[in-house]
Amino acid sequence: MMNGDSCLTVVMPCFNEEATIIECTTKVLESRHVGELIIVDDGSSDTTRSLLATLSDSRVKVLLQDVNQGKGAALARGFTAATLPYVIVQDADLEYDPAEFTKLLQPLLDGKADVVFGSRFIGSDAHRVLYFWHSVANRMLTIASNMFTNLNLTDMETCYKCFKREVIQSIDLKEKRFGIEPELASKVAKGRWRIYEVGISYSGRTYEEGKKIGPKDAFRAIYCVLKYR
Repeated sequence: MMNGDSCLTVVMPCFNEEATIIECTTKVLESRHVGELIIVDDGSSDTTRSLLATLSDSRVKVLLQDVNQGKGAALARGFTAATLPYVIVQDADLEYDPAEFTKLLQPLLDGKADVVFGSRFIGSDAHRVLYFWHSVANRMLTIASNMFTNLNLTDMETCYKCFKREVIQSIDLKEKRFGIEPELASKVAKGRWRIYEVGISYSGRTYEEGKKIGPKDAFRAIYCVLKYR
């Protein structure tokens, strides 16, 4: 598996993503690295679940939450079910490009890292231009997290986090919603695992296009930075 073929479990939480779920799943499965795709539907009320029922690829496992519990709860369930050497988070909204799995995996395959964060704020990859205050909030939350973890991350809130499976399955996760991001950063730092960052592209959505994170999640993130310090 040193070349990375079929070594990756992708954990994809989704909630009401009927517009993108099939395209996103298709792009994920195009990657030679993907041997397992665990989709955790977090109580969708649109047609997402019926679309998931049409998936026939043997690499796909669909887990259903009875009610909406939040991204953190969906991720925790997916992480527990992972079976391959490396595990990555993929949102179902196509803001992040599965074609970049190779660059995220490389530090792990090279034996240099235990955890890799994909940063939207370094590198020269394409980024959709959207909300100024979102970028300010992301940077402020990252700085606050770094102050307590003593890491020098540039993008703590990134979706793209890739782990050795034994690392992520050793972490006892508590946060049910978007507080999972600062919790993960804090607990990875406490574990003293080797952390790398690589630059990634980003195609953000507007709220009209389905973006879900909001101001209350930013306040929760601040609370979580302090809670898990």
